[in-house]
Amino acid sequence: MEPQGQPGSHGQHLDHAPPPSAARRDGAILAALRRWGGFVKFSHTVFALPFALASMAVAARDQRGWPGARVFLLILAAMTCARTCAMSFNRIADREFDRANPRTAGRHLPRGEISLAGAWTLCLASGAGLIAAAYFLNPVCFYLSPMALLVICFYSLTKRFTDFTHVFLGLALALAPVGAWLAVKGSFDFWPPGHGARVLQYSAALPLLLAAAVMFWLVGFDIIYAVQDHEFDRRHGLHSLVVRWGVANALSASFLCHLAMWLLLAVFGLLAGLSLAYGAGLIFILGCLLLEHGLARRRGLDWIQVAFFRLNALIGVVFLVVTLTEIVFPWIRFKR
Repeated sequence: MEPQGQPGSHGQHLDHAPPPSAARRDGAILAALRRWGGFVKFSHTVFALPFALASMAVAARDQRGWPGARVFLLILAAMTCARTCAMSFNRIADREFDRANPRTAGRHLPRGEISLAGAWTLCLASGAGLIAAAYFLNPVCFYLSPMALLVICFYSLTKRFTDFTHVFLGLALALAPVGAWLAVKGSFDFWPPGHGARVLQYSAALPLLLAAAVMFWLVGFDIIYAVQDHEFDRRHGLHSLVVRWGVANALSASFLCHLAMWLLLAVFGLLAGLSLAYGAGLIFILGCLLLEHGLARRRGLDWIQVAFFRLNALIGVVFLVVTLTEIVFPWIRFKR
């Protein structure tokens, strides 16, 4: 007998429950998304994306950093496709080394969770997606998109022949702020007319400064990341500055790279006319960099996710937030 005042409640509950087949299908879709997202380390998009969006905001500073929904979404699509293509190619190119390395043997291709054909399909499709997004942005982005694909994929081969493989990774991610600037402006003008004394705040020197900062940043923390594979790389003839110079010297080079990155960010802020919020952000970023190198000196595997992912992701997010704050709310800056 059903409780009084709730006729048919038990049957109603069953009627609203999803069919078992639908639940299984939804679970399979979510599992597939997690698997493919893990394959390309989608969470690591937070490294280059903040600098691209900051460059976009500065390029569109006359519109309070907003270039319009169409351009913004196309930039997001281009960034996502570029990184997916590069990471897929990296996993394909390194699959045999990943299989032999105990640290990476659990990745998707060595374990057979994703097929080689599926990885190539994702790589080629995302590369085509980048070119398509560039086509709808402007002609300059479209014509340069194949070159961008070449640069971002070439990095994965460099550990086979050069100790400066980290520099090639830095160059690949340094394209992000340059590409975002071109997406908004459609050209590169170092001395744009019509801005008087504020001409440097609109100069194409700004994304180049950001690109240089990103390059030194990536070189610095990729050296830290390479420490954990020092012995494996040395035994298998793979190149890195850690193998060439040893751990201690490579970490010193990493610190110098991060110092150069911070100085370049300071020059960027000065030329872009940023002050209060940006200055506070620079102080916070410096603290993160110092903490990262303090952790790196321990050389234990338990700190690598903190030093490599969390702190560097935080640096990117803080940089984007303070830059957007200054562009969107210009009244907080010092009057010049």
